[in-house]
Amino acid sequence: MWKTALPVLALVAAAAGCSSSDDVDEQRLTEKRETYCTQLGMWQKARNAADPDTPDPSGYDEVGALAQDAFLAMRPLKDEGVDGGRTLGEATVAAMTKGDSEAEGRVVKYCDDAGFETLTR
Repeated sequence: MWKTALPVLALVAAAAGCSSSDDVDEQRLTEKRETYCTQLGMWQKARNAADPDTPDPSGYDEVGALAQDAFLAMRPLKDEGVDGGRTLGEATVAAMTKGDSEAEGRVVKYCDDAGFETLTR
């Protein structure tokens, strides 16, 4: 009986370990997505509040700094697909550096689909 039970127990233990690892990986991915969407929302808020006619006299560009934070948060997710056949990286760059409103809509939808719709505009 033990000869049959031992391999089965080993297989169950291995499968349980994989499941646990998969849960941790999924949790990390969710955290990365939340961080990205948070940074995207902060960039949108600062961009929308910025007055292009009155630059900051100190030379500090808050919108640019927040865009950089969003780019850094996007890096581990850059190859994930978004609508329109683009990657998250391509859409983020187009939205933030080229003012592409369609690309911005794609990254906002990405956040909506990830469950973080309240973090973006």
